[in-house]
Amino acid sequence: MVQGMSASTLTTPGSGVYGSNPHPRRHLRLTKGSKIIGRSDTFTPLHYCAQKLFLTGQPYIPRQRNLRVEAGWPFKGDEKELDASHERSESANEDILIFFFQLDLATRVQYALNLEQYEVAQQLRNKLTEVEDEVIRQHKVKKGSTSKGEAQDQAIRILRLRTELQNAVDSENYALAAELRDEISKLQTQSLAASAKALAFENIQYKFRLGQKVRHKIFGYQGVVSGMDPVCCESSSWMEIANVDNLARGSTQPFYQVLVDVHDDPNLLVTYVSEENLQAPDKPDRRRFDHPYISFLFYGTDTAGDFIPIKQLREKYSQPRHEVPFDSKDEDSERDA
Repeated sequence: MVQGMSASTLTTPGSGVYGSNPHPRRHLRLTKGSKIIGRSDTFTPLHYCAQKLFLTGQPYIPRQRNLRVEAGWPFKGDEKELDASHERSESANEDILIFFFQLDLATRVQYALNLEQYEVAQQLRNKLTEVEDEVIRQHKVKKGSTSKGEAQDQAIRILRLRTELQNAVDSENYALAAELRDEISKLQTQSLAASAKALAFENIQYKFRLGQKVRHKIFGYQGVVSGMDPVCCESSSWMEIANVDNLARGSTQPFYQVLVDVHDDPNLLVTYVSEENLQAPDKPDRRRFDHPYISFLFYGTDTAGDFIPIKQLREKYSQPRHEVPFDSKDEDSERDA
């Protein structure tokens, strides 16, 4: 992960929980192992630091406290008690915090330039470049894509193994030949899987968009889409806990980073949800939505009640700007009001 990078804050002036007062700035430094070190240099989990962004005294009264259900019906086999916390994702939360870190560094670079502090600006620019390079590397790993050099190395390794396989057959060492054949088959399978995953990133069509309000079909909580992947990019252990293999469309469907309304559940924060388990409201939802990340990722809401993602977030996921269709009836009703 990103090491030795300091960011003075994960908040900006005027930010905080959407619709609430700004929260004091906090000085944080990202470190290896999904941790953040504060001023006291004590390790604290990322999700805890994120929750510290909540405004002290904010009344978090869950709209529905019981998000635990007996949910055997949406899945094939394995009737087991599921809980909304099974879809909570530390990696998705960390991904968002790294994004905050990038924005903060970019802002500090510009601020230093405005003050003509060119040496400071260069130092910050160097750190920002390191962060951006690490994010690009992680994105390539996430997509399953490899660099040209890595692809060439893998091709050379397969050719070498095939030569060794032929030599083993010629010398009638069939036990070694079987091992080499299995290893070649494994490498080829991995290469095909990575290519298919990279292709999925190129051609995917998402049902939901950035900033759109959604509701979980099973657990019922309200959320906002803050990121998406064409397939499940979580770890195998997370997928096992979340029962991903028992989903109707499995792990090869789009998955979404979802910010959970703190009034529905103040502890979930960010979940990673399959497309089949999300639904959009039937009509515009203009009700209040509270989450500590909203003011960082979105400008505000549109006329349909959905959030408008900042330009950098749209660029991160290569998503176009969404234009709300003009409705003359809405304008007439507002004029009458």
